[in-house]
Amino acid sequence: MFLRVVIALQTLVVFTAPITAGLLLSSPGGRALHSASAYSVFTVAVVHLATAILLWRPGGGSPKPILYAAVFLGLTLAQVALGIAGMTTLHLPLGVLLFGMSVLHLSRILTGQRTPV
Repeated sequence: MFLRVVIALQTLVVFTAPITAGLLLSSPGGRALHSASAYSVFTVAVVHLATAILLWRPGGGSPKPILYAAVFLGLTLAQVALGIAGMTTLHLPLGVLLFGMSVLHLSRILTGQRTPV
């Protein structure tokens, strides 16, 4: 149950990042908002990984969600690094990939499908 909430929150936070990116381009305070959304995505990705680990080890669940959470966190770190470096050519497509991954995983979790490894 908690994993569903974390993945739903992750999807919501990843969805807000392009909105704040638009504000970055159009308003003076947009940089701070986009930075805050990046910190939010990173924080939720760390919580997602911690939740997956806790559901596996003490909870006796499957270790498969850990792989997805670790890959998502790694891509999030790459996304942040590319954004700081100003490499929008890679930053934008990676953001779309992160959003697509999150929506796909959320739909699989909500419908009860297994996540392939």
